[in-house]
Amino acid sequence: MLESLLGNNTIEKILFFLETYEQGYPQGIAKVFNTPVNGIQQQLRRLEDGGVVVSSLQGKTRIYEFNPRYPFLKELKTLLQKAMEFLSEREIEKYYRKRTRPRRKGKPY
Repeated sequence: MLESLLGNNTIEKILFFLETYEQGYPQGIAKVFNTPVNGIQQQLRRLEDGGVVVSSLQGKTRIYEFNPRYPFLKELKTLLQKAMEFLSEREIEKYYRKRTRPRRKGKPY
């Protein structure tokens, strides 16, 4: 949907993911979309170089989130929210549905 504006489909997925979950790490994002982690890492690096996202280490894991100092963050989030209205219900259920309750105790991952 925003692929032509953002440059590629991977960046679109990453931005929708961060809009929904607020933060993420490359392996987790790649797992959600069933894509190679290398492509996710390259695009996250590109977004970080552009100042759109920032990263921090939590243990050995690099966590990415939107850069609160990015000058167009409010506009970007508004655009992403508007674009998400046009995603199919199936796609939203599959990729962008937040968990509403904790995992049942003892349930296998």
